[in-house]
Amino acid sequence: MSRGLAWTRALADGEVEHVVPSVITADATLGDDVARLVAVVPDPHSPYHRARRGEVGLLEGLGLAEAVTAVVSEDAMRPIVAVVDVPSQAYGRVEELLGLHHALAAAVDAYASARTAGHPVITLIVGTALSGGFLAHGCQANQILALDDPGVVVHAMHKAAAARVTRRTVDELDELARRVPPLSYDVGDWAELGLCDELLAVENAGDPTAEDVRKVKGALTAAVERARRGPRDLSNRLTSPGARRTRAASRRVHEALAAQWE
Repeated sequence: MSRGLAWTRALADGEVEHVVPSVITADATLGDDVARLVAVVPDPHSPYHRARRGEVGLLEGLGLAEAVTAVVSEDAMRPIVAVVDVPSQAYGRVEELLGLHHALAAAVDAYASARTAGHPVITLIVGTALSGGFLAHGCQANQILALDDPGVVVHAMHKAAAARVTRRTVDELDELARRVPPLSYDVGDWAELGLCDELLAVENAGDPTAEDVRKVKGALTAAVERARRGPRDLSNRLTSPGARRTRAASRRVHEALAAQWE
């Protein structure tokens, strides 16, 4: 069972529903709110063979957009929780020809529209959050939480692919990561970049215990309240304490672009 499915089932109040076979939703009580959980899960029978292991492909992008838009149409400002365990977007010639970029853009637009309309959008990373899969499902949240576990990886690409692109060995990349935090695949190093609002220590990240669920629900409830009090844009990604320490260059570029725009 994928981590996305395991955590969605564990957090849900009742049954999990399928928007498409690889996109699931459920409701979860968080304090006084009933949040909508949304996750991408593997579909070994998908007609798109590049999207059978939990990748975000054509069906997944449109399914995510449908699930999130359905919550916005209710006009109740209920929270949306993206449960993230996605190995990447679906790399494939068929996907590119049929407009994968449009499908993923639809998911991004749905999440961003929900956030700017006032829905607290929270991301809970329980497994891998890589490449365009994470950009489409999770990166548009007001608040991003992640399990503090070796199985949680947040990065632009898989390590083997990064080694090929940079013409280095995996060992060389690991050595560089000790000195250059953005190159690291350790979730703790990623959290130091200012993109993570809270790391959550759990007993069993793959098969959550009752105590794990209680702890994560408490953290999600607090994240919803922070989202309601905070900005509806993503400015907190550059103003958090971690970002002030490690993203000084990004902050300067942002300030320069804002000055030119004005």
